[in-house]
Amino acid sequence: MDGTPFPKGFLWGPATAAHQVEGGNWNNDWWAWEHDPASSCVEPSGDACDHYHQYREDIELIADLGFNMYRFSLEWSRIEPEEGEFSKAALDHYARMVGACREAGVEPIVTLHHFTTPRWVTEQGGWAAATTAHLFGRYAERVMAAIGDQLQLVCTINEPNVVATMGYLVGLFPPGEQDYSRRAAANQTFIDAHHRAVEVIRAAGAKAGLTLAMSQWVTMDGGEDAVAALRGPYEDVFLAAARGDDFIGVQTYTRTRVGPAGQLGPEEGVETTLMGYEFWPEALEATVRRAWAETGHVPVLITENGVAVADDARRIEYAQRALRGVRDSLNDGVDVLGYTHWSALDNFEWVFGYGPTFGLIAVDRFTQQRTVKPSGRWLGEVARYNGSRGIELP
Repeated sequence: MDGTPFPKGFLWGPATAAHQVEGGNWNNDWWAWEHDPASSCVEPSGDACDHYHQYREDIELIADLGFNMYRFSLEWSRIEPEEGEFSKAALDHYARMVGACREAGVEPIVTLHHFTTPRWVTEQGGWAAATTAHLFGRYAERVMAAIGDQLQLVCTINEPNVVATMGYLVGLFPPGEQDYSRRAAANQTFIDAHHRAVEVIRAAGAKAGLTLAMSQWVTMDGGEDAVAALRGPYEDVFLAAARGDDFIGVQTYTRTRVGPAGQLGPEEGVETTLMGYEFWPEALEATVRRAWAETGHVPVLITENGVAVADDARRIEYAQRALRGVRDSLNDGVDVLGYTHWSALDNFEWVFGYGPTFGLIAVDRFTQQRTVKPSGRWLGEVARYNGSRGIELP
């Protein structure tokens, strides 16, 4: 592998999501949810990181740090603010973002849907309505017609399993429902929407895949049936749907311990993060290997991996340990295309607001000033030298 632990052409970069960084995305379900006193959100997104206006400077900073890729999402509610009304201005904006990446020598990886859905779609039933798949396919067609010739890799839907589970079963995400049948309906609509988008993306000459929230499932004594019941509708149905795709996006943060009665909390004595997760970077290797096996060897693109910590030195250790697992997977023949760190910027973390800090770059909430953290400079150097520096070799 050219004398380095990672293949030539390996993709290295950070990620963001439109609603979490752009600011002012008032026309989607999440903005409405943030401003609903009955929701669990601790604060609204507001101006976020003003990335909508500062994207060029942010992309240049990402490139200067040494990264060769940037994953970001498009905001459907900007592009199609009302049913059938497509905004040329919004499409042109995202075309400029893609162009800014190209000018900076950074590969743009675009995600068509990252958690947020236009209000008018939710009024028609949202993701529990089968017709939403058609609406999403039409949106994908418009996007690819406008910028598809500038893209090589496109993620269709970010973590559909999280949206379906948290929105329709747990009730922490919009629309705040708690119904197993509605979660099952949303799962099916997401799968249909994904397959429609894959056809559109491939027709435009790009490669397509969905991204999946995955965990390292740890079965405690007697927990086998509980693991199967939890993992089946959360991961397995989407891994099955991804067979035949061009890549599978793996997004991993920690492990999940399961006993006979269901999910358990963190193990006593194990370090936890600002999200309450166990500090468990080794989970990434486990999920990469599982995604590779369960999809029948679809190439893996790590589209999110990171940790919310106040001590930035812990972020560096987390990524070091996670990347050693990626290297070991590659050495065993797993086709891994790249590593994407969540996130580029300290941003709006959904129901948790601005408390958890995942970013390689800090953002002042009042001035919008960016400050690169030591972890950002460290990971940028890892990327610049394709893993030959910064990751301790055995």
